[in-house]
Amino acid sequence: MATSVIGQRAPRTEGAGKVTGQAHYALDVPVAGMVWGKALRSPHPYALIKRVDASKARTMPGVLAVITAKDIRNVLHGRRVYDLPILAENVVRFIGEKIAVVAAEDPAIAEAALDLIEVDYEILDPVLDPLHAMDDDAPVLHPDQRSYTGLPKIPEGQRNAQSYGHWEKGDIEAGFAEADRVFEETYSSAMTHQAHIEPQGGAVWIDDDGIIHVYGHPKNPLGQRKQLAEALDVPEDKVIYEFVRIGGDYGNKGGLMDVPLCYYLSRACGRPVRMTHTFKEEFMAGSPRHPSVIHMRTGVKRDGTITAHQVRSIFDGGAYGAHKPVPNVDVGGARKAGGVYRIPNCKIESYVVYTNHVPGGFMRAPGDSQTIFALESHVDDIARDLGIDPLEFRRKNMIQEGEADATGDVWRDLYWRQCLDAAVAGSNWGKPKPPNVGRGIAITHRHIGEGEAESLIRVDPSGQITVVTGTPDAGMGAHVMEQQIAAAVLTVPLEQVTILPVGSDIMPFDPGLGAGRTTHVSGGAVNAAAEKTRDELRAVVAENRGWPEDDIVLKEGAFHLSGSTEQPVTLGQAAVEAAYGRSGPVEFLARFDGRKVFTELCMAQVAEVEVDPETGQLSILHVSAACDSGTIINPPAAEGQVEGAFVQGVGLAMSEEMILEDGRVTNPSFGDYKIPTAADIPPFTLTWIEDAPGPLPFGGRALAEHGHIPTSPAIANAIRDAVGIRLKSIPFRPEAIYDALQAKNEREPEGR
Repeated sequence: MATSVIGQRAPRTEGAGKVTGQAHYALDVPVAGMVWGKALRSPHPYALIKRVDASKARTMPGVLAVITAKDIRNVLHGRRVYDLPILAENVVRFIGEKIAVVAAEDPAIAEAALDLIEVDYEILDPVLDPLHAMDDDAPVLHPDQRSYTGLPKIPEGQRNAQSYGHWEKGDIEAGFAEADRVFEETYSSAMTHQAHIEPQGGAVWIDDDGIIHVYGHPKNPLGQRKQLAEALDVPEDKVIYEFVRIGGDYGNKGGLMDVPLCYYLSRACGRPVRMTHTFKEEFMAGSPRHPSVIHMRTGVKRDGTITAHQVRSIFDGGAYGAHKPVPNVDVGGARKAGGVYRIPNCKIESYVVYTNHVPGGFMRAPGDSQTIFALESHVDDIARDLGIDPLEFRRKNMIQEGEADATGDVWRDLYWRQCLDAAVAGSNWGKPKPPNVGRGIAITHRHIGEGEAESLIRVDPSGQITVVTGTPDAGMGAHVMEQQIAAAVLTVPLEQVTILPVGSDIMPFDPGLGAGRTTHVSGGAVNAAAEKTRDELRAVVAENRGWPEDDIVLKEGAFHLSGSTEQPVTLGQAAVEAAYGRSGPVEFLARFDGRKVFTELCMAQVAEVEVDPETGQLSILHVSAACDSGTIINPPAAEGQVEGAFVQGVGLAMSEEMILEDGRVTNPSFGDYKIPTAADIPPFTLTWIEDAPGPLPFGGRALAEHGHIPTSPAIANAIRDAVGIRLKSIPFRPEAIYDALQAKNEREPEGR
């Protein structure tokens, strides 16, 4: 099999359309008669709705429809747990929750009409602290929770729990009794936004046959179609998620958001309707990353051997759990609280808790960044307090092939030590350094995303290959990856393969974006379809010519009989022969099963920083990273994934925080919510461990999810190495560093 196109720096299949403006996003679709929808949102974090009067808005010139909860089938919906109403009816649970919507010819008219809707509230005391939310005297925010469809298993009597995770191994009390030292600390992280430049939105039009056409953010077209059909109580075949481009995702955009409201407005006014968040709405009512409070207690022997590890994680889930797609509605990274370390006795508990904050959703490796920040900071303190080099402490305790992790899982194909060694080799670790400069290490592991998918390949008489795909692409290069795989298997140039993304009505099955599974699952499906195409056309050539099938090889897009001067048969010729006597194109559908894959990936980083002790200003001088990538199909896409994730890690560590006051996000714009710019990004050295074969096509391993996870703990550990302070909450703002230095100086006066 020729694989010359694998590893090429291939251009994006959609690149020209994006840079010329021809690519369609959700709000670009030129549907005639489109009007605008706008939502009236709650100004209170927690209140009863006593009265909604929309009569004045309905009579305003230019207003086409006004809808409240009483006008629609106002069911609870969600990705797994159904706890979110389409419109608030009796109670609002966060600032920004939708109460009514207006459709008008112009967005300014719709906005003005919102001001005419009268709402009477009975304001209640909100629950804004996730720890208090679990107290026996806290208000129960969802009294009907036990009736919710998709409700995960939660402990009886535990107040305001959205979900609960529990993992145990060994005898935790015996492990602590065996320890010479016990270390205990609490860490926290802020609420952060995915910061995709395209805000959430969508458009709906209903055709003459009653088919509901949706132009949304189709990161999971079939899953979102199912969600919408259930919410509207219509058959799934009455809903089509049309293919449009996605302007960034990072774990978000998998729910319905405003799409049901677009449908109801469209049905009411007889026109297509579009709605989109302003960036203020995106921050106040999107689905951001969960804030966390994580308590760790660890027992060790004097030589650094870990004997016991106990973790209790509390995640602020906000007002609803509807945005989380996993069956147990948790943030799965919580179970990684034992990291890459050999821990014989462990107990991990994780709660996601209802509060009156904006509902939390998924963001790139949900729960991992919060958990690994706590763990790798904790591990570093243990090593330093024991007088052990942090690098050697990690090497000593890191699990090896065939050993179980802290939750009892046995992982295969481990290249963690190689990653750690490569990251260190790319850094200045162990070399002399000037005052106030420090170096820190962090390491994380991450599973490969699983699932099933289909792909359809067509071959026309000219030999042109068309891959019909349902795989979404949120900017990461999914379609050029599929193009390269098909071209490699069928031994043709890239330009001989066309990628045809289609809508949910005709697409082959695809699970959508998530868990870093696209190359594994969707790429695996393309690989399977290409192999089926090759094998079935080879059988046709063999039968028609009497050639021994085992002696036929495909190279340069043609079938050759080995050791013969017979004329080769091109893919196009073979397709013509395969089509003889049948109508329609020659096409081959294959399904790939990528479930039950027990391969764990690694990302290690070493950060070097400098701290100004007079101001607390932090400068990142350099970060060295290593990833066990296996075979890389498209280097620019791989580099973009890891480097882009690293930039997100810098933002998480240095500046990103949705500031919450009395339930309100007080910095709801990119003017105040600070994401890194090019000037903020330090030199970054990335080493691939390509000699690490994995289950992806051509021996690759996933790398999309975990490039940002070790960044904040590596920086935190470097800060401690530089100036001797431990920052236990992210982000690390200069004022926090300054305050910690002042407190340290008060504890340790100069000269004492």
